[in-house]
Amino acid sequence: MTQPHDAWNAAEYARHARFVADLGADLIDVLAPRPGERILDLGCGDGALALKLAARGCEVVGVDSSPSMVAAAAAQGIDARHMDAVALTFDREFDAVFTNAVLHWVPDHDAVMAGVARALRHGGRFAGEFGGYGNIAAIRVALHAVLARHAVDAAAIDPWTYPTPEGFAAILERHGFTVDRIQLFPRPTPLPTGMSGWLDTFALRFFQPFEEPERDAVKREVEELLACSLRDAGGRWTADYVRLRFHATCR
Repeated sequence: MTQPHDAWNAAEYARHARFVADLGADLIDVLAPRPGERILDLGCGDGALALKLAARGCEVVGVDSSPSMVAAAAAQGIDARHMDAVALTFDREFDAVFTNAVLHWVPDHDAVMAGVARALRHGGRFAGEFGGYGNIAAIRVALHAVLARHAVDAAAIDPWTYPTPEGFAAILERHGFTVDRIQLFPRPTPLPTGMSGWLDTFALRFFQPFEEPERDAVKREVEELLACSLRDAGGRWTADYVRLRFHATCR
């Protein structure tokens, strides 16, 4: 089955999910980039945050598993390369690695950390944010419950990994990092194109087992189940995001 993050369309992602980069912009201050540093943007998407790093005077290389995202980033002047997060090919060439809203899509965090550690120079920094323990709990329960009604095992196609701070810190330390700080915090996030747009962008694989028009009907079931908890009286949707933010140093 196609991985959703490989098949994302950059233009559609920008329409439904520009908030991802916008809400991660202050993460750049956590990284504290310095002019002249060479920085790897791991999962650069369309380059929105890579451009902000470049504006700080950094030399930025972006990698992403989506060809559409790589093309969009390259069109903005970013040195963007098609590469999987679990198969980084860099060797001691970056002062820092930056990542936003990527790691929860990757089940094998050990493989990612091994590549990041190898890419960094001694004393290099790794700063990032992604979905942490409890992220989209209501949405995830609704997806699993509705698919179970239709005799589909949602657990077999659920792509997300949301670790605890303790669990992720242990992985970082196992790969030679000192964890400077790590924090799990709620971030209720308004959805600009509603729950329908969010599901089409981030949860499409849950609906791939169904043919039209059943696919739309199943999606409506999910929305109806979530309406009482995530939709306000004015019809505005807010996703139950929980983020894990960290800063670590390569020993």
